[in-house]
Amino acid sequence: MATDTSLVGEDAVRAALQRVNDPEIHRPITDLGMVKSVEIAADGTVTVGVYLTIQGCPMRDSITADVTAAVRAVPGVTDVRVDLDVMSDEQRKELATTLRGGKAEREIPFAQPGSLTRVYAVASGKGGVGKSSVTVNLAAALAADGLKVGVVDADIYGHSVPRMLGTDARPTQVENMIMPPSAHGVKVISIGMFTPGNAPVVWRGPMLHRALQQFLADVYWGDLDVLLLDLPPGTGDIAISVAQLVPGAEILVVTTPQQAAAEVAERAGSIAVQTHQKIVGVVENMAGLPCPHCGELVDVFGTGGGQRVADGLTRATGAEVPVLGSVPIDVRLREGGDDGTPVVLADPGSPAAEALRRVASTLSGRQRGLAGMSLGLTPRGRL
Repeated sequence: MATDTSLVGEDAVRAALQRVNDPEIHRPITDLGMVKSVEIAADGTVTVGVYLTIQGCPMRDSITADVTAAVRAVPGVTDVRVDLDVMSDEQRKELATTLRGGKAEREIPFAQPGSLTRVYAVASGKGGVGKSSVTVNLAAALAADGLKVGVVDADIYGHSVPRMLGTDARPTQVENMIMPPSAHGVKVISIGMFTPGNAPVVWRGPMLHRALQQFLADVYWGDLDVLLLDLPPGTGDIAISVAQLVPGAEILVVTTPQQAAAEVAERAGSIAVQTHQKIVGVVENMAGLPCPHCGELVDVFGTGGGQRVADGLTRATGAEVPVLGSVPIDVRLREGGDDGTPVVLADPGSPAAEALRRVASTLSGRQRGLAGMSLGLTPRGRL
């Protein structure tokens, strides 16, 4: 029986295209001005013209496949052809303005009074305590729970987040806006995505501040529920810049049970007293090694470091700082970082994964806040 192609209407095709999202921006291509044209032939062949944001767009094959599949599902369509074109400079400027909500100027969305995104700055006093491992696993666990999550690899000198999330993708630039790659449902940006090979970054304070500012203002994050910033160890330039650029960011301190690590972790967290930031809690990493034979916990790095840090920060800030979780030593946690699949996804039943998922659950249970938001209320004077 022949297909009645006269029933194929342009409205039906465009309605199908509304279900096609740009792979990087995660919004319908119809809303982004990416649909150039729709032509319907008498034999039911539909030709869709699509604007790519840049020449050589890395997502061109994905966009072509998604458009083809969506239009082919329209009743009466016999074939689909996709003609790709590239946006003009003016079109890219309009797109950037659209993505910024009609505002042409660059601003940090998470620092605006109306932002509902929870921003957590993951800090540690010293290196080697597993801060980045905790960050990527929390991000992956939160995304697996259905939240929209982003990670800024703010450890400019020691960047490692892309490897731990298993991505070597490069960001795409549209005008002055950067589209971040995604891995395991997490949007991520890192200076490692802009440097050749394993080249070191040799910058001083002002350059570090500018890089962090660009990661926060120039990257199109969309409407995130949670943004995690993986800070470098200590209380240096980046920690100060975070407090200046995103004053509403809350600090999550990572330590090990070791006394020496706990002391410097407490020092790192105490910066909140000077920057007037809130400390959301402490995560104690490497909290004992389960014996592979008897299951008994071996305290390789001692005990109680996380609680000591929490108690010290409680005294320093005058606000209760809880221990959100203790993560045992687990070789699968290390393997997940090397393989690019966080342990909360690769082996969710492992002790380390379960501890990290409990921390993530605590963070996700905290509602997107109204702190600092203007409610538009005007006090009334006396009559």
